Amino acid sequence: MILDDLPTPCLVLDRGILQTNLDTMSRAVARHGVALRPHMKTAKSIDVARLAMASRDAAVGGITVSTIAEAEYFAAHGINDILYAVGITPQKLDQIAKLNAAGAAIMVVTDDLDVAGAIASHARPPQTLIEIDCGEARGGIAPDDPALTAIATRLGTRFAGVMSHAGHSYAGRSVADMRVLAEAERQAALRAVAHLRAGGFGIEIISVGSSPTALHAETLDGVSETRPGVYMFGDLFQAQIGTNGLGAIAVTVLASVIGRRPAERRVLVDAGALALSKDRSTQAVPVDYGFGLALDINGHPTLGHSIVSRANQEHGVIDLDPLAQLPAMPIGTKLRIAPNHTCLTSAAHDRYYVVDGGDTVVAIWPRVNGW
Repeated sequence: MILDDLPTPCLVLDRGILQTNLDTMSRAVARHGVALRPHMKTAKSIDVARLAMASRDAAVGGITVSTIAEAEYFAAHGINDILYAVGITPQKLDQIAKLNAAGAAIMVVTDDLDVAGAIASHARPPQTLIEIDCGEARGGIAPDDPALTAIATRLGTRFAGVMSHAGHSYAGRSVADMRVLAEAERQAALRAVAHLRAGGFGIEIISVGSSPTALHAETLDGVSETRPGVYMFGDLFQAQIGTNGLGAIAVTVLASVIGRRPAERRVLVDAGALALSKDRSTQAVPVDYGFGLALDINGHPTLGHSIVSRANQEHGVIDLDPLAQLPAMPIGTKLRIAPNHTCLTSAAHDRYYVVDGGDTVVAIWPRVNGW
């Protein structure tokens, strides 16, 4: 089977590019001597997880997930050391307890005193990390918030450490920016740890991470692990903030030409908002790729700056590069579209059609969706 045989739209994963991205991050993390806990929220695939955990340089300390469905899926495939890195609610504790009773070792996170009480009073309380806000102003509490020690006290023996996430690193625009943000994240985590240790608490886990900060941190001294995720696949936005190059985007959407408007130098494809997502993150960086960059069927940038300018539910409108010498594109011609945000683009698809540098499909890898 080759790409031209596939139904469209569908998700194509280049295994060679994926492996290169995994190796790059593994080397970056290994130089700090901390554990790598890859975040599977983007890949959602046991096949990808196995490659990520077979790190050639860095020690791997389990995985990170963002949904209960992911935790169930990876536990069912034999991965037990799992951090569910989204604030837990009391209603979800029974699901976690059931998985742990079956042999998993799933940790949860909270920044809430009442939830800490619900965890501690549960019949099978999971190990818990306190989430620290290192500047993103999303989840987490400030490193010096008095509630920090109160939460740890209420968790009692289930308190295992702290975690932070430098999601605001996506606002950085250079390696220098990422180094500053990585250090701010590290310092926030270590300030929280200092407060907790001064209060007599033992700390097993000090978990930080985003792909840009894990890749570019100058030091991770004092940290025990880092949790990058999008680095596995890369995307057009990450390419402009220094996480990957344009040639290191492992996931693309295969689409078919379904309409031609030669006078307007446009084509329509059957990949729209549902297949590509409506993420417009590249609006905020120097090169705006609309809803994605059109490539040829082999994933090569032979179409120049031909971008998806409009995304309706099932229609994508590609404005063809006026300066590029383009081939004829009869109806049915297949193209590949590199995504702005691979996490959101992948979310609508249930499998990867895997290639390895060519157009031959060498495997089909299922992925888990839902919550």
